[in-house]
Amino acid sequence: MKHVLSIIAFLPLFLSAQYFNGRQLVLEEVTVPGMPALQSFAWGQYDGQWFLIGGRTDGLHRRQPPVAFLAADNNSSAYVVDPTTLEVWSASIASLPQGLLEQLQSTNMQFEQRGNVLYCTGGYGYSLTAQDHITYPKLTAIDLPGVMSAIRNGQPIDSYFRQITDTRFEVTGGQMRLVGDQFYLVGGQRFVGRYNPQGPTFGPGFIQEYTNAIRRFAINDDGVDLAISDYWTVVDTVNLHRRDYNMLPQVFPDGSEGLTVFSGVFQYDTDLPWLNTVDIVGNSYTVVPGFEQLLNQYHSAHAAVFDAPTNTMYSLFFGGIGRYYYNGSTLMDDTNVPFVSTISLITRDSNGAMEETAIGNMPALLGASAEFLPWTSTPQMGNGILQLDQFSGDTVVAGHIVGGIQSSAPNIFFINTGTQSDATPRVFRVLLVESSSTGVNVTDASSTTMRMVREGSNLIVQLSGLTAGATNLRLIDTTGRELRTLVNAVLPGGDRSYTIPLAGLAQGAYMMELSNGGRQISQRFIR
Repeated sequence: MKHVLSIIAFLPLFLSAQYFNGRQLVLEEVTVPGMPALQSFAWGQYDGQWFLIGGRTDGLHRRQPPVAFLAADNNSSAYVVDPTTLEVWSASIASLPQGLLEQLQSTNMQFEQRGNVLYCTGGYGYSLTAQDHITYPKLTAIDLPGVMSAIRNGQPIDSYFRQITDTRFEVTGGQMRLVGDQFYLVGGQRFVGRYNPQGPTFGPGFIQEYTNAIRRFAINDDGVDLAISDYWTVVDTVNLHRRDYNMLPQVFPDGSEGLTVFSGVFQYDTDLPWLNTVDIVGNSYTVVPGFEQLLNQYHSAHAAVFDAPTNTMYSLFFGGIGRYYYNGSTLMDDTNVPFVSTISLITRDSNGAMEETAIGNMPALLGASAEFLPWTSTPQMGNGILQLDQFSGDTVVAGHIVGGIQSSAPNIFFINTGTQSDATPRVFRVLLVESSSTGVNVTDASSTTMRMVREGSNLIVQLSGLTAGATNLRLIDTTGRELRTLVNAVLPGGDRSYTIPLAGLAQGAYMMELSNGGRQISQRFIR
């Protein structure tokens, strides 16, 4: 007897390249009902749930000053998301004092979490107080357990935010990371006024000042008062003149921990991204000699992975915007710097040599101004670097790609009317999966066998030696969540074969689980 079943598509992308010690990179799209569409936001995590604040709800900013960075498209809510139960809670931040309200609905804040506190600096947006678009000279501390509980329970949130004013934090489009007990605020700019591509003296005009700096400091926080100490800065108008870039934590070949600044925008003499990268350790920094980053040059979702036995550092970049991209095997150079779908990997080996590789593509023009949120139960260092050598099991959840901009075409900047791109609510689970193939027998002690064979666009699931009685066959995802029940019936003993059409099923990792006669057999397959 042959049964033809239909399956809903859940998993949109599979990357077959094995760059992670035999593991493959797999993306699963996760549909989260009520997920907000945000880009350029700040985030933190507590107890396995996400906290999202700030950013914008529209796509790429428009060129015309009157409609660029409209306040109406600010994100004026705070969100809690449970990636396991797929629940979303939200609260308006309108009740916050004006200083907090204005900063926390700005775009491109720098942020970093220490313990259970999320620290946010700067950000750009319209200030009702200043009656202008400004960069905020603010440092805000957010009590994550408190505010997330309040949001989930519909309670007031005001008491979980504290803020100080300090012009050293008047930065947007930079990056802030914690190394040891020191915060590093790197790059970015101070921007005041409306964006205008004609320049700062044209029309309404604006002020744009790159920081060209690394700012290192300690945040003293007793839960009531905030203060800054041990402040140190260095300015380099050539090598640190960049914003809207990716900065990832690193373990360097000598075992020291620090940061790497990857490309970013813009060069002095032309509106093109930088190609070089800068390593930061302690109070020193070094331009990496002889290496250029050609792919994924604008801020995008990114992840850091370290393999201790081989002393290899992996830096992953998911989509975004870049000058270069691949058309088949041909490297294309587009000086309009388009949206790209490229997923790239930069590997630093034990000798410090760096190599960049394109390893796949996002399922659309996604990733710009998105964020990668590491899975909290996956082994990782205190600085968020995933520890590859400590992974166990054939499938490891590395984290999730959340939000960002989805563009309808690579080059929309010069034709942008606000309809060519949007902030997206899409969420992708990022997996590292050991190599596997279909067509493998799985047998338990009773000789019941499940075999999966690919035939054209179909997957054939062959069940042999079934025991008469209740039989359940279901499709589950890599976290064990049931996606579809394929068989749930009392069947006679013997053999069965089920044909599953794959034409509408996007690529990714699945598990087929059989329960029969008090026994359970499971077999993972990759589409």
